[in-house]
Amino acid sequence: MLKGLGDLGKMGGLIKQAMEMKERMETLKSTLADERVEFSVAGEVSVTLNGNMEVVSLTINPGLLQSEDAETIEGVITAAMNGALEKTRALVKSKMSDLAGLAEIPGIF
Repeated sequence: MLKGLGDLGKMGGLIKQAMEMKERMETLKSTLADERVEFSVAGEVSVTLNGNMEVVSLTINPGLLQSEDAETIEGVITAAMNGALEKTRALVKSKMSDLAGLAEIPGIF
């Protein structure tokens, strides 16, 4: 009579799993906000990001500003930012490995 109701149970299970995954993702985002990743280039420029890839601090050695041209300074800052981003992506990927392989989904973070 109501043969399709078995599929409703499966659908309910999928919805429950999706809600649990969303909750775990929110918890992870909150946890990552408290994480700190620092990257420094030769002690001249240091960048700190949180796990949500937001810049927490940027420190430039005053001597660099006095002794180098703008192009060199820009290059050092860019290298520090890219290094910090790379380390933060690795942190996020390792934290997400517990979330059913979400680290393998392109563009999730």
